[in-house]
Parts: sequence; C-alpha cells; structure tokens
Amino acid sequence: MPEAPLATEYYRATSPGIGYPALEGTIDAAVCVIGGGFAGLSTALALAERGASDIVVLEAHSVGHGASGRNGDFVFGGFSLGERSIIDTVGEENAKKLYHMTLAAVERIRSRIHQYGIECELREEGVYLANWFDDERILEHQARFMADKLGVQWQRVSRAQLAEKIASERYFGALFEPDAFHFHPLKYAQGLARVLVAKGVRVFEGSKVAQIAADGALWRIATAGGQVCARDVVVCCGGYIDKLYPRLGGAVLPIATYVMVTEPLGDRLQGAMRTGAAVYDTRFAFDYYRPLADTRLLWGGRISILERSSAAVARLLYGDMLKVYPQLAGARVDYAWSGMMSYARHKMPQLGRLPDGIWYGMGFGGHGVAPTTLAGEVLAAAIMGGGAGAGADEELARFTHWGLPSTGGPAGLLAAQLAYWYYELRDWMRQ
Repeated sequence: MPEAPLATEYYRATSPGIGYPALEGTIDAAVCVIGGGFAGLSTALALAERGASDIVVLEAHSVGHGASGRNGDFVFGGFSLGERSIIDTVGEENAKKLYHMTLAAVERIRSRIHQYGIECELREEGVYLANWFDDERILEHQARFMADKLGVQWQRVSRAQLAEKIASERYFGALFEPDAFHFHPLKYAQGLARVLVAKGVRVFEGSKVAQIAADGALWRIATAGGQVCARDVVVCCGGYIDKLYPRLGGAVLPIATYVMVTEPLGDRLQGAMRTGAAVYDTRFAFDYYRPLADTRLLWGGRISILERSSAAVARLLYGDMLKVYPQLAGARVDYAWSGMMSYARHKMPQLGRLPDGIWYGMGFGGHGVAPTTLAGEVLAAAIMGGGAGAGADEELARFTHWGLPSTGGPAGLLAAQLAYWYYELRDWMRQ
C-alpha cells in the first residue's frame, strides 16, 4: 500500500463549519438538548417545526463531531438489530410499523434537504446489498422476507446485471433499494444547525456538559462556562456520553468503526464502479462504500472496541478494498479515521424518559442516519405532550420493550469484540 497519510477526517477537511459560541453565564430554556449530532439536532428541529420555542443545543466539541460527522452516510431503512430478530421480539405487525417508521425518516431527511436547501452532496442513486456468497438463496430469501413480512420491494439484480455496474468478481448478484440515498453527513449536520439558528434555536459548541442536576421543577445543566436552566432536558450523546449520566452511559457500548477515503481516482473509478449507488454486502462483518463526487472512493468496515491511528485504519481498509477491487492497487489513501458508535446490548435505539424526567435518544449503532431522525420526531412529539395526541405516547412506547439494560462495562466490551470475531470467522467459513 502507498505510504499512509497523516490526514484524518475527510468530512471535516471538506466542511470545517462556521463555528458557534461556547455557553457563557446562566440562561433559561424550555428544552435543553445535549448533543449536536443527528439525534440532538433532529430532536431540536422536530420541536421547532412543531412550534416549540426557547430551545438550546449544547455540543461538547463541534456540530457533528461524533458518529454523525464520520459515518458511511447511507440513508436507508432499518435498525442495527435485524428485521427477523425484531419480529421475533415484538411480532410482525409491530416490526412492520417500526421498519416503516425508518422509511418515513428517510423521506423526512430527503424533504428537509430540499425544503431548507441544505447543500450536502446528495446522491439519490440507491443502495446495493451485494451478495458476498455464491448462494442465490440468500438474496431470494431476503427479498421474499422483505416483501412478505415488511411490505418492502427490493429489486433483484443478477450477477451479470451487477457486473455492468460493479466491476468485481467478488459478488454474486445483489438486491437494490432505489429509494435509498447517500450524502455528506457532516454537511447535512451543519445544515441542520443553520436551520435551527434561523428558527431561533440557540446552538453552543465547545460546551461540554459537566453535570445535570434537578432544581425544583427545573433542570440545571452545567458546563465549564455557564449553565442552562430548563424545563426539559434531552440527552443525545451516543458513543461519547462517557460518565455524564451513569444510568444512560452504562446502557451503551462505545464501539469503533473505521473509514478511509482514497485520492481522486479519475477514470480509474469507472474501472471499478459504473454507478453512483452506495454498496454494502451480505456478511455480518461487511464492507460499506460509496463513490464521491470528486471521484474518490469512501470505504468503511470492521468494528472494534479500539480506536486506531489513521495509518493503521488505512492499512486495514486498503487491504479490504483490494479484495473487492484489485484493479485499484496503487491508489493512494488520503484520509483515514475511526470513531465511536453507541450500541445497546439489544442493538435497538434507546428512546424514552427516565423516572426522574430526563429524556434520552441514543444507542443507534452502525445504522443511525434514519433512526436518529426517527428519534427526533418521536421524542419531540412526546415532549410536546397533549398537543401531539395519544399517538405520540404510542410511538414512544414501541421502543420501551428494549429499555436500558446494562452493557456490563469492560466485560461487555470484551464480549462484543469476541462476538464480532466469531461472526467474522463464520463469514470466512461460509466463503
């Protein structure tokens, strides 16, 4: 592999952001949202769109700093927990409703991009689920399952048809989601923040919350430079929650994933991909990648309990890329990074309200772009209370079955890593 560079995050390099002030002094608010990622921004926007006012967003670093600004930027339906497991847990009717809530979130994201004029390199060219294994039954079973159980039609793509779009001998056909899309996630997050400010929401960066404490009927949310006194507080901190609120922090595992971006490939990209669609595959430990507008290839994959250096990530993912596209040998890697996702033990989003009154939306795992938007809609409707009607409580209740089970701390992290290695080995054996 060419010498790995020191550059890290492609998204931040191509969209540094405009910057927002840090919180200073004491301010009052109706709702204080902690976390400036997709979940927090979407909750604040859903509140503002419903007519709420006096909203504050606190971000410890900069808007989109965490997984929201570092992810693979696939916008499609579903959760980290597989659909079959959801059916096993809550039955077909509820599972279908949950899945279609994520599809509605996909359309909500699309409509916001167009409604608010958010420039985020939107690519509405679909997503391929490429079959890694020489077994046609995998795609047949998945397509039939999606249609029969969830009412979703994915298009079957033969191996020959896929070869017209993807020049790799690695795949054995695919399923295509035409309504899925991909984009520059950090530009989208920054766009949401600009929309919020235009709607009167106060956004503060560099304002890490040190304490959340009850004060009569209010909450006091303290940072190094000031505090917010709010009626409601919503915690949307993901894999970077650390020890902010132990009841919530103990219910998520911070799991790392890796992403790299090549140099501009020019015509070489056409020798690998003749499509603007994004791609992932049928392994448990799958690759995910997409072509960028400037002919770079963004490539992600693997999960671990450890963040790695830029050079280490580049070495790992470069090897993975060449397994699929050996014709890209010699391509330079310009950016590589890792980042922390928040996984619940059950792999479903965690949405709800603690007995003490704190609202929360977290645990979106590796499938969070649409579910974070879904979370914002559900939480905002519940926070608005009576004005949202009984349906708001019903939507929130769909997630209470999974709850906030403890992840087991360091032992849970080790168990997660061992589980990943087991499934990775199983993929290799099937191959």
